[in-house]
Amino acid sequence: MRRFLEKIFKDETDNVLIQLFRYGFVGGAAFVVDYGVLVLLTEVFGMHYLLSATISFILGLITNYLLSISWVFNNRTVGNRWAEFVVFAVIGVIGLGLNALIMYVCTDKLGVHYMISKIISTVIVFFWNFFARKFLLFKSNKTK
Repeated sequence: MRRFLEKIFKDETDNVLIQLFRYGFVGGAAFVVDYGVLVLLTEVFGMHYLLSATISFILGLITNYLLSISWVFNNRTVGNRWAEFVVFAVIGVIGLGLNALIMYVCTDKLGVHYMISKIISTVIVFFWNFFARKFLLFKSNKTK
């Protein structure tokens, strides 16, 4: 059992299922940072919610990036860290756009409650972010 837990949580791996599992935790941590900063800046410091949302999104993205490169993905395809982060961020911004589009289509066009639309969108965008980052930025030696 101990070896299994080490494989899942500690060892470097190129196993897509283990990486996907870890990415779930990373996404959760990034969400906590994003949402927590949004609430803190808006409710406690009285900042306009759109400015707060922008700052919190960036901090969540940075959290996601740092945890992803240190725990989820082992191999890099881009040698320059800044260029890598820019591509990582662009994938995230595309995910943000997908989120808005999916929510709009589900809610305004299909009549689905916005909370259900958000769940649908979250699942789709989670997989978009993971697989785009996995195959564009962090290919394993087997897939190079």
